[in-house]
Amino acid sequence: MEQFKPILSIETSDELCSAAIMLSEESFAEINYQKKFVHSEKLMPMISDLLKIADLKLEEVGIIATSIGPGSFTGLRIGLTVAKGLAVGKDIQIIPVPTYDALALQLSDILPNNTSFVIVNKANINELYYAKYKSVDKKYQIITKTCLLDKSKFVLVHQKEDLLFGNFSTELNISKISSPNAITIAKWTYLYGKDLVNLDNDLLEPNYLKNFVVHKK
Repeated sequence: MEQFKPILSIETSDELCSAAIMLSEESFAEINYQKKFVHSEKLMPMISDLLKIADLKLEEVGIIATSIGPGSFTGLRIGLTVAKGLAVGKDIQIIPVPTYDALALQLSDILPNNTSFVIVNKANINELYYAKYKSVDKKYQIITKTCLLDKSKFVLVHQKEDLLFGNFSTELNISKISSPNAITIAKWTYLYGKDLVNLDNDLLEPNYLKNFVVHKK
């Protein structure tokens, strides 16, 4: 059986700045910082501290997994830039993890089996990032792939039985959780990332789902 190689994981798609090292299926170390606009300042020191906690050298890491989007343009760029910087010269593969699928995995671990749920976050003033899932045996089934949705159409697609998660403010939201933690990014990589190990690190780009537009005041 192939020996487990530690996974260093990064989550910066929203306000949560999170980093983790998955040492085995049962053990991990994680640091979280919940605050706006701290990713560029906090992420590298967090990773340095994690390596010390885990008593690892960077070259002993097998994979760097990073949340790839959708989410904050700035946050995603910071996470991927840090991942690429760490991987350069160390021959470490970067695995891009779909942010909403990782959050779906995290939620499915605690939700009752066969629960339908929606992740819906604000993309801009008029649009939402939207995805729908079902929890199946502590994992997830995709019902609607992550997409951009006009806010006016949300009431048309929402079904009363669906649980809602995300930062889109409605009276129906049961939780404001809008992004996964870093250890779930690592777990997703362990479970689903094997098909992504041959991607070229240099070609990786965040999955914004929408174009960056500069608005004049």
